[in-house]
Amino acid sequence: MRKNISYLGKVAHKSYLKGLDLTGISIDEIPSMYGMNRILKEIGWAAVAVDGFIPPNAFMEFQAYKVLVIASDIRQLENIEYTPAPDIIHEAAGHAPIIANPDYAEYLRRFGEIGAKAILSSHDNDMYEAVRRLSILKEAKNSKQEDIDKAEAEVYKLQNKKVPLSEMAQIRNLHWWTVEYGLIGHTDKPRLYGAGLLSSIGESKWCLSEEVKKIPYSIKAAETEFDITKPQPQLFVTPDFSYLMQVLDEFANTMALRKGGWRGLSKLIESKKVGTIELNTGLQISGVFTRMIRDEDNQVVFFKTEGPTALANREKELIGHGIETHTKGFSSPIGRLKGINLAIEDMGPRDLKAYNFYDNKRIAFEYESGITVEGLNITGIRNLQGKLILIQFEDCTVKYNDEILFSPKDGTFDLAVGSSIVSAYAGSADYHSFENLYHVSENTTIQPETDETKIKLKALYQKIRDLRHNNSATFSDIESVLETLKTNHSQDWLLSLELLELADKYNFSDLKVKAHDYLNEQKSSQPDIAHLIDDGLEIINEMH
Repeated sequence: MRKNISYLGKVAHKSYLKGLDLTGISIDEIPSMYGMNRILKEIGWAAVAVDGFIPPNAFMEFQAYKVLVIASDIRQLENIEYTPAPDIIHEAAGHAPIIANPDYAEYLRRFGEIGAKAILSSHDNDMYEAVRRLSILKEAKNSKQEDIDKAEAEVYKLQNKKVPLSEMAQIRNLHWWTVEYGLIGHTDKPRLYGAGLLSSIGESKWCLSEEVKKIPYSIKAAETEFDITKPQPQLFVTPDFSYLMQVLDEFANTMALRKGGWRGLSKLIESKKVGTIELNTGLQISGVFTRMIRDEDNQVVFFKTEGPTALANREKELIGHGIETHTKGFSSPIGRLKGINLAIEDMGPRDLKAYNFYDNKRIAFEYESGITVEGLNITGIRNLQGKLILIQFEDCTVKYNDEILFSPKDGTFDLAVGSSIVSAYAGSADYHSFENLYHVSENTTIQPETDETKIKLKALYQKIRDLRHNNSATFSDIESVLETLKTNHSQDWLLSLELLELADKYNFSDLKVKAHDYLNEQKSSQPDIAHLIDDGLEIINEMH
């Protein structure tokens, strides 16, 4: 964080440093969830701890409710520059500070609201599991290389599979190129605002080099896929935060959420997950959709769900029409009646009488599609505007050509009143209707194993922290820790830097030379981390 902030102050969006203060991110301490929550509350947000990657719809839903999802792990020292797994540095130092900007915060909330309704495909589920598995293995210290290679190969295989991009895949692309890896300003001299860039020492520098192509941000980003295992070859630059909202709205206009119709319903059928369709009457049906029948004009004339299903109006479950009632699914014809110009939903009490829609009377009618309904009309349910949205029948038969779609032995038949599907989206209309909409992954994060050596090393870190905090370090304190490090923890370089900094602060010249020499030895024996030691030396030099 110290390295990043000295650099990001020059290249990040102007609200970044101010946002660190506003969200209570301290450079000296790992953020506490309680502390962050207390401060985020001031800007209308909150934080919640999660275990690694969570399903994309769940992630979006948290965002819609202005809740920042924070992984409750911290990266290993060897992944200090970049971690493949979400961690508290990425979330707290990357996402939280920019949320303090009101325009950006509103974009994030709106993005969550729309993204939570995006329909997934089965490919998305496979991709989520593969990425979660790979990130867990890469971050776990004792993972076998063959397991990492296998997980990586699975991600590559899925990434290279040529499947049409689902709505969720497209919205995930937009999220990646803005929230995670977004640049802002002019393409010739952009600034950073994406959390992936702000929380990565390596990528925050690499992204501004000429090797990374800078493209003006547009809806085309939804079609541009990314590889999570490599630095990005191109990035998108938005002129300002309000333009992000413009592109998001443009994308939302292409979604089944706003378009409905047979295409929206077919996306839900393909997803095999709980989704919702809304009819033009406002009736909402939530469940796992399995079938539809279309007429020659491609209008949906019949739909069916299997398993627990709930009916709602205006996101509120209809009393007596939850999953306890519709345990085995729900089906209904929709459309206009044959030979009648007036749609059922537009019929007033007099019209209903004129067409024989009497309570407790048998009735038979036919839709323009050829679907017939015959049964005992029990009652109707109306919405707040007084329009009929549901009619209940007993002893009812629904037929299409020679096929029986519903028979009296199936129980009470609820006819959905409506002539078209105006919206289709992932999830439930009333979130109370289903206990758990989201799949819980079987790939659990691997907690780092501890041993005597690690416990002793942590105790040394704690000792130095206490000395620094109390301003009480002596020559012998620092020297004894340095000698212990050399003897027992020769791979650790970070604490040696802290010791050099303390020796520098108290002007212990001999100790400074000793610590410096030891760090040079570390650079020779561990060339992979030599640049990180140089970064630390630079921070110490900048203090003068």
